[in-house]
Amino acid sequence: MNEPALDEFAPRIIAGEDRRRDRLASAARHAATNLEVRGVVCVAVTYVDNSGITRMKGVPIGRLDAAAVWGVGVSPVFDVFGADDSITTGRYAGGPVGDLRLHPDLDRLTPLAAQPGWAWAPADRRDQDGRPHPQDGRELVRLQTALLAEHGLTAMMAFEVEWAVSPAGSDEFAPAASGPAYGMIRVAELGDYLRDVVTALTEEGLVVEQIHPEYAAGQFEVSVAAQDPLGAADTCVLVKETVRGVSRRHGLRVSFAPKVLVDNVGNGGHVHLSLWSDDPDRPPAPPRPTASGGGPGGANSGGPYPDGPYPDGPYPGGLARTGGGSARPGRINLMAGGNGPLGLTAAGEAFAAGILGRLPALMALGAPSVASYLRLVPSTWAGVHACWGRENREAALRMIPGPPAAVGQAANLEVKSFDLTANPYLLVAGLLAAGQAGLAAAATLPEPVDVDPASLDPAERARRGIRRLPTSLGEAVAAFEVDEVLHRALGRELHDTVAAVRRAEIDRFAEAAPAAVVAATRWRY
Repeated sequence: MNEPALDEFAPRIIAGEDRRRDRLASAARHAATNLEVRGVVCVAVTYVDNSGITRMKGVPIGRLDAAAVWGVGVSPVFDVFGADDSITTGRYAGGPVGDLRLHPDLDRLTPLAAQPGWAWAPADRRDQDGRPHPQDGRELVRLQTALLAEHGLTAMMAFEVEWAVSPAGSDEFAPAASGPAYGMIRVAELGDYLRDVVTALTEEGLVVEQIHPEYAAGQFEVSVAAQDPLGAADTCVLVKETVRGVSRRHGLRVSFAPKVLVDNVGNGGHVHLSLWSDDPDRPPAPPRPTASGGGPGGANSGGPYPDGPYPDGPYPGGLARTGGGSARPGRINLMAGGNGPLGLTAAGEAFAAGILGRLPALMALGAPSVASYLRLVPSTWAGVHACWGRENREAALRMIPGPPAAVGQAANLEVKSFDLTANPYLLVAGLLAAGQAGLAAAATLPEPVDVDPASLDPAERARRGIRRLPTSLGEAVAAFEVDEVLHRALGRELHDTVAAVRRAEIDRFAEAAPAAVVAATRWRY
């Protein structure tokens, strides 16, 4: 029997695509009507570039349907923008030619509580034919999440967000609160401000777990509930922009940069993550090696939200509207209840070991600025040594078992070496890829470390396999460029472009003193 000619299917394909566009346009118009009632005039459609800067295109509310269906045009050159808006060139990005489309994700459409008249939606970046752009970080997260799901596995993640505030009106930094570290005096100084941060985040549908003063003067931290990986990355962007908006309304200037002053501790962007099994009766199979290029589209994958706190950080204790997913009885936390070290299951240990083993290369994604390495100082709780340990805040990988009555719900890993100059989508994708490589190799962890690694003499650190993580962006990029797992996960084009942007950052500050680096990056993030 002769096969039907390909063009015989064309009318049905076109008709199906037309119906999809009609449904999308209808959903966008419905969303726009609801937003108009709330006084929204414009939607900020955002994406995070490879230097970690959140950039945007604004769409008037009456054009949201067109933006959802056809996208908003933007130059691909932004893939090679630096944090200072300088433009470099990679083998696959740069130059004036080309165009891509920003499609607002209507599932994440959120009125901005701190910026009246505005709503926010993260963008999916697609080419002119509607295919995922090869350098779209959100699509990479979807791919890595889908690869886990093929084996009955789900990851839960959350970012801790640290920032420092200074009175507006100066490029210098002067802390807006000077009370003791973690002290109630700072709440007396800025209580109205902190209240408004919590109120705004809550109005946006996020579950705020805690907010508190941090160690440095004028420094604070907020933690939100854990979500599926894409939801966690999106929420990181939303939290930062909400804090920024509230700060400006209080006459404050906010910085998420790794350092605001040379001689103080800096702002981190620690990542909490845990691995869950959909089927407790089926041991998880090791994921296949990650493929390059784009992956399946679709909505955020769901995830479990069992009760139980993560000490000192976010926990999957509530369902954030913007996170998707719901609690599913029978799903189990693979970071607890096993026979491995500190109670890890074999899969939980392998996932953690995959991340630990690739931390030097992951630093190019999670600590991607020259300023990042000014923060990474031993004995400052920055996690500068590639080791792990139970509740060890000096280890790069801190195992948090949670309280005894809630271990199965609360156990998670905290990666402490990262900061908020990172593109959260690339970092999440990289972490998932590294963890899955560990699963595929049935990797095991070294012995846990229960002291500050810096307190051990060099010979003892060498005996225990405790390595210092990269001390410069150059070292991190060198590890990243030769890492085959991250090369496959990001794809050839994005991997090359990230390296090009990092090399340009290194060249920019090649002769700069630390004070100059801090001054140049303080207000860019």
